[in-house]
Amino acid sequence: MTATSGNTSSAAAVPPVRVRAEIDLAALRANVRAVRERVGPRVQVMAVVKADAYGHGAVRCARAARQAGATWLGTATPDEALALRAAGDSGRLMCWLWTPGGPWREAVEADVDVSVSGLWALREAVAAARTVGRPARVHLKADTGLGRNGCQPGDWPELVDAARAAEADGTVRVTGLWSHFACADEPGHPSIDAQLTAFREMTGYATARGLTPEVRHIANSPATLTLPHAHFDLVRAGIAIYGISPSPELGVPADFGLRPVMTLTASLALVKRVPGGHGVSYGHHYTTPGETTLALVPAGYADGIPRHASGCGPVLVAGKWRTVAGRVAMDQFVVDLGGDSAEVGDEAVLFGPGDRGEPTAEDWANAVGTIAYEIVTRIGARVPRVYRDAEGDAHGTGAVGAAGAAATMTGGARVTGGPQPATGG
Repeated sequence: MTATSGNTSSAAAVPPVRVRAEIDLAALRANVRAVRERVGPRVQVMAVVKADAYGHGAVRCARAARQAGATWLGTATPDEALALRAAGDSGRLMCWLWTPGGPWREAVEADVDVSVSGLWALREAVAAARTVGRPARVHLKADTGLGRNGCQPGDWPELVDAARAAEADGTVRVTGLWSHFACADEPGHPSIDAQLTAFREMTGYATARGLTPEVRHIANSPATLTLPHAHFDLVRAGIAIYGISPSPELGVPADFGLRPVMTLTASLALVKRVPGGHGVSYGHHYTTPGETTLALVPAGYADGIPRHASGCGPVLVAGKWRTVAGRVAMDQFVVDLGGDSAEVGDEAVLFGPGDRGEPTAEDWANAVGTIAYEIVTRIGARVPRVYRDAEGDAHGTGAVGAAGAAATMTGGARVTGGPQPATGG
């Protein structure tokens, strides 16, 4: 495999594997810096590393993001947040997807900021704080129009007053007020201004009632990139730090100074000549139009390759774009090389930054009718992550500690056996 642009070590030093996801940590750092430059020095950046950092590996990506100046990390679940703490992270860290009976006590003990959308959650946070003997750090979430989590405007005064009372008795510190956009990836959508108006009104009410949050935040990646009036005190950069545009309508990654972080490759497991009229894969939805060469790519939907990519997924093999021939199976799929040749062990590039003419995650998303977020996030646990790091990772404050010592270093690339669920590196 040829090393991608921006890496200082040759990927040829890493023994071939069935399939692997190469993660360019230098690109991730550069993306975080690009976001910081866009929002300016007065606005903090939260690097969102939920879902194992969108499939890129939470521990290593969290560490890199901290080094590049992200002052906050964000996760969806408390288990994700607690795993980062277990890996050594000591900076500001928020998680927002709670259910009754969750690990509130553990979160308070670990100094994790928790999101509260209703009185039931506030009560559980208060109970945990009393058990631990220290205040719970709480972000009150306002539903300004997304209609998912968050407190409705009509219920907001009751929640704010209850939180203020909890502050008065020392069980809570309201550190944040926040919300989430529904359509920030659709420029000009009327809901954007409506949500901003609601957010200003709801945060204004809270501060008038005596709350003094450290941060107010509503901007996700698309709002971070295109709506400077929505930045407030903090932006939550998720897909952007992984070098993927949150919406093609907003621009390609390069338009925002971003570079895709993940490159997914496989080693051809078989190359063979077959006659015309030969069926390929389950159901024979593809039949060879004439004598041809078929190449077997040993990755399938168990690895996160969409089955919907059957007959349409793009792959770079032998210097040309190919299309998945027939159905994607659990562990493998086939491409038709036509009159071209290849060797067993040659590289198939499913997606990457596009530097070498390979497809991107956005190309896969377009092919299967989804979004690039899903393409990278769904890459499965049996796909090793190979970490490329041109800058090294020995520096940075508040960064994730030395987790994942069991991973091996080969030829300048750190290889792990799959996505890091939190305790691995």
